[in-house]
Amino acid sequence: MIDLYVYYKVRDEDAARLEPLVRRLQAGLADGAAQLKRRPGSRDGLQTWMEVYPDVNEAFAPALEAAALDAGVDTLVAGPRRAEVFVELTPCA
Repeated sequence: MIDLYVYYKVRDEDAARLEPLVRRLQAGLADGAAQLKRRPGSRDGLQTWMEVYPDVNEAFAPALEAAALDAGVDTLVAGPRRAEVFVELTPCA
């Protein structure tokens, strides 16, 4: 299993319209474990948002991106959505 982090920029004026889209998307795909975060403040009229999906399988990322396109999330995002995958550190024996 992996933890998936998706971050992107959002124009200040689009934030209020985008938030409910992302929350519906998360509710439909993740079983309550998904998180939506943002960096405090904005810079040059842009906010940085992060979606967090802990403990998902590797097939989740492409399903998420397809669902985000279907939901129209890309129309309110300024630039690309970037995904990063993290895994648990295994303790050294």
